Amino acid sequence: MNSVTGLGLLAGILTTISLPTMAGHTNLPSTLMVQATPCENPVTKNDVLAAQESWGDAIVKIGKAAENKETAVAEAQSTLDRLYAYDLGTVLFKPTLASNVPFRGTEKEALSYFVGGIISEDQGFALAPYDKVRFENEGIVTYCNTAISMGEYFFTKTDGSEMKVEYTFGYVRDKNGNLKINLHHSSQPYQVQ
Repeated sequence: MNSVTGLGLLAGILTTISLPTMAGHTNLPSTLMVQATPCENPVTKNDVLAAQESWGDAIVKIGKAAENKETAVAEAQSTLDRLYAYDLGTVLFKPTLASNVPFRGTEKEALSYFVGGIISEDQGFALAPYDKVRFENEGIVTYCNTAISMGEYFFTKTDGSEMKVEYTFGYVRDKNGNLKINLHHSSQPYQVQ
């Protein structure tokens, strides 16, 4: 992914640019229209919903494999390969339970977050295990081959308790048409003290 693709969403939102009118020049347009190039395979809201379901299912599957660390690591690696865009370029990843090393810019650092590994604070978030992950979207914005979603997701633990987390995910299509995560920011809700 190049930097132009990353700016695609912003470019789509800014489709008009207002120009000031110059005194005595009535033939100048008051608005300049910027023509966006047609998109061959635009991301839809349903694509995002399917990607969210796949991500939640993957987290549950990693946790179910937790009794065998090697299997859990393999499942987490498969999840990163299928659902994250590390193979396309930069992925901005700020996981929920990260403090000393708050960002995970490499695939190995992301793997460490999900199943433990190279970063000492990582206990393996996905190993909890969880029975279910449920997304509640505040909104989904799509533009051509990119999308952004924001909201809350809920992780149901095996004892039935639920953990609420706030998230923002960014998505981009790869050359095979698969939707991959290139932005993952999550945090626990603010607690008034």
